This record gives sequence, C-alpha cells and structure tokens, in this order.
Amino acid sequence: MMMKAVKIVDKKPVLVDVPEPSGSGVKVKIVSSSICGSDIHMIAKGAFGDHIIGHEFSGIAEDGRAVAIEPITGCGLCMACGDGHRIHCDAGIYVMGVLGDGGMAEYVSVPAANLVELPTGLDIRIASLIEPLAVAVHGLDRAHVREGDRVLIVGAGPIGLAIGAALRGRGLPYDIIARHDHQKIAAQKLGAGHRPNGHYDVVMDAVGSSASLKQAVQMVKPMGRIGLVGVGWETIGLAPEFSGKEPMLIPSMGYNCKSPNRNFEEAGKILHERPDVSEAMVSHRFPLEAVTEAFATAANRAAGAIKVVFDIA
Repeated sequence: MMMKAVKIVDKKPVLVDVPEPSGSGVKVKIVSSSICGSDIHMIAKGAFGDHIIGHEFSGIAEDGRAVAIEPITGCGLCMACGDGHRIHCDAGIYVMGVLGDGGMAEYVSVPAANLVELPTGLDIRIASLIEPLAVAVHGLDRAHVREGDRVLIVGAGPIGLAIGAALRGRGLPYDIIARHDHQKIAAQKLGAGHRPNGHYDVVMDAVGSSASLKQAVQMVKPMGRIGLVGVGWETIGLAPEFSGKEPMLIPSMGYNCKSPNRNFEEAGKILHERPDVSEAMVSHRFPLEAVTEAFATAANRAAGAIKVVFDIA
C-alpha cells in the first residue's frame, strides 16, 4: 500500500507517494502534524536526507489509543536513557523526522516506548502541540522555575508561547517580550504581561540568538537564572556585562521521557485542561496536499503565522 508523505527535494518540501511503513514498531495513523521552526532552518541548510520529515505529530495507534509521539529514540540501556534523557543516549541522538522517517505522513512506525497516551477527551487534531509544550516544560524544569519567581520570556514565537502556556499551566505569572502584534495578542490570551520592567529572577530565552541573550542578560537580576530554550543556528556571543551580573546560563534541549517526570504527560495535561492554548498557538491549518503553501506560511512570522498544523486524517 502507498501513502502520502512530505520529503525535502532540492531544499523544498514536496508531497510524495511512498510505501506505508512495515516491520518493527507500532503503526500509527497520523491525525495531526505541525511545522517546527527548526524544520524551516534545516531545510534552508540542506540538512534533510531522503526521509519523511516532521517531529511534532499525534495519531491513533493500532490498538485504537489516541497518542502523541516522542520523536527522540534511544538504546534504552544506557544511564541517560534510564534517567529519561534519551537525547543524551550513549548510542547517539536519533530524532524521527530529522534523522529518520517522521510524522508528516499518513502513517508512521513508532517504537512502543515512544507512544504517550493522550488524556481522555483531548482533541487529537491539536495534540501535535504536545511536543513543543514538552520542550517548554523541560526548559522550566532545567531553569528551576518555582512559585514566587518573577519570570520573563524573551520571544513570543511558538516556543516562547509554549513556555508561557506551561507557566500558566503551573499557575505562575510571567511577562513576555513579543516582536509582532499577532504574537502579543496570542500571549495575552495565555495570560502574559507584555510591559516588561525591572529585573527578573528568571529570564527564558526562547529565541537563541546573540541579540536575545543580550536582552536576557539586561533583564535578569544579578545572580539570577537564564534559561536558554531557543535553538541558536549561529554561534551565540556573550556581552561583557554577562560576567559582571554572574547569572546562571542554563541551556535546555528536548525533554524527559520517563515517568513520573515525563514531560509529554504534563504537556498533554496542560493542553487538555486549557483549550485556550491551542486557540492561541494554532494560527493556520492545511491539508497535507497544501504542503508548499503551509511551509511558506510558517516561514512568514511577520504575516501572522505562529503554529502551522497539517490535518492529515
């Protein structure tokens, strides 16, 4: 049997016909898959091989369960995997949709350990948001954000808004710095304050550039904490005042994949309990056949894109 899927050809996303997956793993019928900013950056850099892209996806497993998929796999035997940190697996990092077949397709084969059952009643069509929300949850854990902290987010793209949603899910107030008007509107829906002032106990950098980190250093209190969650695609520089303030700089990548601290589980709970999260974050929906338009939309943040989602099933 053949199926529709998205691959990268000459640095452009195209819809192709490929055989349905077979062999080991659980076959999942994909319902929702969304575009990550890193997909756009990696396409421009020619980073993808001949495989199906997409690492934010959800669907229905063969046994009928509604699931989100942790795209990071691991050997399951090393200390990192045992602690739930598959991204640090001794066998090396492997991410579905980045280094192997992912979820912008009608079906995908997934290791059983990577399936996370959705809370009862959660709409599968928005469950691809669980992956970026899990990134946000892990970032907050890494930065040791706790009740009473004054928190600022630099950047109101998908990851910045996901961090805001995770903070709101934990009942913690925050301010945010947003570049575009539509981002400010989305952040306000998620309870953000948008007039940053003074110094903050924790600043979460959701951009990952020299400019955003400089802004974070300016806004964090002396000996405060900076959580670096945004993925920097170029070398990030530190201004001289960084050392003078003595902040902790805490990078974050991926998520914990082991209960009771499994970040996908908290992310799913947030999405289930707070429908305003998907209303704020999902700006556009497309069928898989509109792949060219979908990626062009996702790449144009100034025109109003936040999170672009494919409705597949």
